Amino acid sequence: MATIVEDRKVESAVKDMIISADSHINEPPTVFDRLPAKFKDRKPVMMRGIDGGDGWSFDGNPPKRTFGIEAMAGFEKKDFKLSGMRFDELRPGNWDGRAHLDDMDIDGIYGSVLHPANAIQVYSLADRELGVACMRSYNDWLLLDFQAVDPKRIVGLPMLPVDDGMDVTLAEFERVLKNGAKACFIPGMPVRPYNDPYYEPLWAAASAADISLNLHRTFGGKPDKSDWDELVDQRVSVGGIVFRYFSSVRPLTYMIFAGIFDRHPNLKIVAAEVDCGWVPFWGQTMDAHWEAQQAWFPQKLEHKPTDFLGRNCFVTTIDDYVGYDLIKTGRYPYLAAMTMFSTDYPHSATIWPNSRAVADKLTEGMTEHDRSLVLRDNAIRIFHFGE
Repeated sequence: MATIVEDRKVESAVKDMIISADSHINEPPTVFDRLPAKFKDRKPVMMRGIDGGDGWSFDGNPPKRTFGIEAMAGFEKKDFKLSGMRFDELRPGNWDGRAHLDDMDIDGIYGSVLHPANAIQVYSLADRELGVACMRSYNDWLLLDFQAVDPKRIVGLPMLPVDDGMDVTLAEFERVLKNGAKACFIPGMPVRPYNDPYYEPLWAAASAADISLNLHRTFGGKPDKSDWDELVDQRVSVGGIVFRYFSSVRPLTYMIFAGIFDRHPNLKIVAAEVDCGWVPFWGQTMDAHWEAQQAWFPQKLEHKPTDFLGRNCFVTTIDDYVGYDLIKTGRYPYLAAMTMFSTDYPHSATIWPNSRAVADKLTEGMTEHDRSLVLRDNAIRIFHFGE
C-alpha cells in the first residue's frame, strides 16, 4: 500500500489554531491489561484473522473483522481496504500519544478529541461485569497513558457504562474526572433512549461539572437488526456510512422535546461526525411543530428548540461544504455556534494530512468570528483545551 508523503510538519500559530473535535485511536493490544486478575481467562485479545490481518476478539473466536477502514491515515484512497491489515501496519499515531502529537503537527492541528474504536464493543458484551471492567481499563489507558502525554492538546473521551445502572455510571463518571477527563463518551445505541428519566442524575452531574457528553453516530450498543449495517457483527456498507450522518436527529430531537435542556441549561451534548448541512431544516421543523403542537403536547418548553443549538447541542464536521456555505449566509446564527471542525483521523473519511488546507477552503469567505468558532473557539469552550 502506497503511503502519503509526510516529510512536512506545520507549526500552527496560536492565533490561527485549529482543533479537531473528532479524531480516533485504534487500541493497542495492551489496552485491557489493567483488568483485575479474575478476568484473565475472559480478557478480550487482539489476534490474527482468517484474512491475515489483526483484529479484536471479545469471545475467544477469530475476529469478525480485522483492521482496515478505521486505520487509513497515511494511505492513498486507491489503496483503502475494508479489512486485512496487521497491527504493525498501523501508524503509531493510532495508539501512541506522542506519535499522535507528531501526526497532529504534520497536519497543522493544535488539539485533538479522541473517540474510542473497537473498545466500544464492550457495550454489547453479555457479561456485564466484564464489560464494565473493560471500560475502566480502557479509560485508564486513554487518560493515564495516551492523554497524559500532553493533556493540554489531547482530550480523550472515556466511556461511561450507561446501560449498567446509574450508580455504576456515576461512580465511573467521578472516577474518570479524578483521572483528568475533560469530556466523556456515551453510546449511540443505548438500551434506554436518552429522553428517559433514568438519565436525569447523569445530566445533573455532567452539568455541575461542565463536562460534555459525546455521541459518535451509532457507535456503542446494539443496532437494530433490520439495519443494513450491524457494527457488533462488523457488517459495514457505504449506505450505512452515509445514513449515520443523520443518526443524531432522533436522540437530540427527543432530548430537546423532553425538556432536558430546560431542566439542565448547562448540559452539553456533542454529536460527532454528523456534519451540519441538515441542521437548518431540522431546526425549522422543530420550531414549527413546537409552535403548532403546544396545545396538546404535555411537555412545555421554556425556549424554542433552536435556542438549544449552540448552547446545549453541538455537532462535528469534516468537509461539509454545504453546511459551511450556510454558515456564511449569516441566516442561521446558531449554526456557527454549534459546529466544530474535525479531521476524523485515522478513519477512511479523514482529511489528514491536508486538514489545514481543507479548513482554509471550507471557511473562505466566512467572517473571522464564525471561522474562529468552528475551527477552535467552540472546541476550546466545550473540551477545555489548554487547561
